Amino acid sequence: QVQLVESGGGLVQAGGSLRLSCATSGRTFSSYAMGWFRQAPGQEREFVARTMSGITSYADSVKGRFTISRDNAKNTIYLQMNSLKPEDTAVYYCTADPSYNRIMTQPTYWGQGTQVTVSS
Repeated sequence: QVQLVESGGGLVQAGGSLRLSCATSGRTFSSYAMGWFRQAPGQEREFVARTMSGITSYADSVKGRFTISRDNAKNTIYLQMNSLKPEDTAVYYCTADPSYNRIMTQPTYWGQGTQVTVSS
Protein backbone atom coordinates (compact mmCIF):
# COMPACT_ATOMS: atom_id res chain seq x y z
CA GLN A 1 0.00 0.00 0.00
CA VAL A 2 1.22 3.49 -0.84
CA GLN A 3 0.26 6.45 1.32
CA LEU A 4 0.59 10.01 0.10
CA VAL A 5 0.46 13.15 2.26
CA GLU A 6 0.47 16.59 0.64
CA SER A 7 1.49 19.87 2.24
CA GLY A 8 2.36 23.41 1.21
CA GLY A 9 -0.94 24.73 -0.05
CA GLY A 10 -2.26 28.14 0.87
CA LEU A 11 -3.34 31.56 -0.31
CA VAL A 12 -1.13 33.54 -2.66
CA GLN A 13 -1.54 36.59 -4.87
CA ALA A 14 -1.49 36.29 -8.63
CA GLY A 15 2.07 36.21 -9.89
CA GLY A 16 3.32 34.60 -6.71
CA SER A 17 4.82 31.19 -6.04
CA LEU A 18 4.12 28.15 -3.90
CA ARG A 19 5.83 24.81 -3.48
CA LEU A 20 3.78 21.73 -2.75
CA SER A 21 5.30 18.66 -1.16
CA CYS A 22 4.11 15.06 -1.09
CA ALA A 23 5.59 12.63 1.38
CA THR A 24 5.15 8.97 0.55
CA SER A 25 5.42 5.68 2.40
CA GLY A 26 6.56 2.36 1.05
CA ARG A 27 9.78 1.01 -0.34
CA THR A 28 8.55 1.13 -3.94
CA PHE A 29 8.68 4.93 -4.19
CA SER A 30 11.73 5.12 -6.45
CA SER A 31 10.22 2.69 -8.97
CA TYR A 32 6.84 4.40 -9.17
CA ALA A 33 5.63 7.18 -11.42
CA MET A 34 4.58 10.18 -9.35
CA GLY A 35 2.39 13.05 -10.31
CA TRP A 36 -0.04 15.82 -9.50
CA PHE A 37 -3.68 16.39 -10.39
CA ARG A 38 -5.93 19.28 -9.48
CA GLN A 39 -9.64 19.91 -9.16
CA ALA A 40 -11.17 23.37 -9.35
CA PRO A 41 -14.65 24.06 -7.94
CA GLY A 42 -17.34 22.59 -10.18
CA GLN A 43 -14.81 20.99 -12.49
CA GLU A 44 -13.40 17.52 -12.99
CA ARG A 45 -9.97 16.54 -11.78
CA GLU A 46 -7.29 17.26 -14.35
CA PHE A 47 -3.72 16.12 -14.87
CA VAL A 48 -1.02 18.63 -13.97
CA ALA A 49 2.39 16.93 -14.07
CA ARG A 50 4.17 13.56 -13.81
CA THR A 51 7.67 12.21 -13.40
CA MET A 52 9.44 8.87 -13.56
CA SER A 53 13.09 7.92 -14.04
CA GLY A 54 14.05 11.50 -14.79
CA ILE A 55 11.32 12.00 -17.39
CA THR A 56 8.70 14.69 -16.80
CA SER A 57 5.65 16.00 -18.60
CA TYR A 58 3.14 18.74 -17.94
CA ALA A 59 -0.31 19.89 -18.88
CA ASP A 60 -0.19 22.70 -21.43
CA SER A 61 -1.87 25.04 -18.96
CA VAL A 62 1.09 24.88 -16.54
CA LYS A 63 4.02 24.25 -18.85
CA GLY A 64 6.80 26.74 -18.26
CA ARG A 65 5.38 27.80 -14.88
CA PHE A 66 5.30 24.58 -12.83
CA THR A 67 8.15 22.17 -12.14
CA ILE A 68 7.81 18.68 -10.74
CA SER A 69 10.74 17.08 -8.96
CA ARG A 70 11.45 14.19 -6.63
CA ASP A 71 13.89 13.31 -3.90
CA ASN A 72 14.08 9.53 -3.71
CA ALA A 73 16.20 9.67 -0.55
CA LYS A 74 13.37 11.49 1.23
CA ASN A 75 10.51 9.64 -0.51
CA THR A 76 9.11 13.03 -1.43
CA ILE A 77 7.99 14.79 -4.57
CA TYR A 78 7.50 18.50 -5.09
CA LEU A 79 5.56 20.82 -7.33
CA GLN A 80 7.11 24.26 -7.66
CA MET A 81 4.44 26.64 -8.92
CA ASN A 82 5.52 30.04 -10.25
CA SER A 83 3.65 32.89 -11.93
CA LEU A 84 0.43 31.65 -10.38
CA LYS A 85 -2.88 32.72 -11.87
CA PRO A 86 -6.38 32.83 -10.34
CA GLU A 87 -7.32 29.93 -12.65
CA ASP A 88 -4.74 27.78 -10.85
CA THR A 89 -7.01 27.84 -7.79
CA ALA A 90 -7.87 24.22 -6.99
CA VAL A 91 -7.33 21.33 -4.65
CA TYR A 92 -4.05 19.71 -5.66
CA TYR A 93 -3.64 15.95 -5.32
CA CYS A 94 -0.46 13.92 -5.24
CA THR A 95 -0.67 10.66 -7.19
CA ALA A 96 1.35 7.48 -7.63
CA ASP A 97 1.25 4.54 -10.00
CA PRO A 98 3.60 1.82 -11.24
CA SER A 99 2.81 2.94 -14.82
CA TYR A 100 4.04 6.21 -16.32
CA ASN A 101 1.20 6.05 -18.87
CA ARG A 102 -1.59 5.28 -16.44
CA ILE A 103 -0.63 7.98 -13.94
CA MET A 104 -1.67 10.59 -16.50
CA THR A 105 -5.25 9.30 -16.68
CA GLN A 106 -6.13 6.91 -13.85
CA PRO A 107 -3.57 6.92 -11.05
CA THR A 108 -3.88 4.07 -8.60
CA TYR A 109 -2.98 6.01 -5.47
CA TRP A 110 -4.18 9.46 -4.37
CA GLY A 111 -3.40 11.77 -1.50
CA GLN A 112 -6.04 13.71 0.41
CA GLY A 113 -5.34 16.97 -1.39
CA THR A 114 -4.16 20.43 -0.42
CA GLN A 115 -5.95 23.68 -1.25
CA VAL A 116 -4.25 26.32 -3.38
CA THR A 117 -6.00 29.66 -3.73
CA VAL A 118 -4.69 32.40 -6.00
CA SER A 119 -6.21 35.84 -5.51
CA SER A 120 -6.37 38.41 -8.27
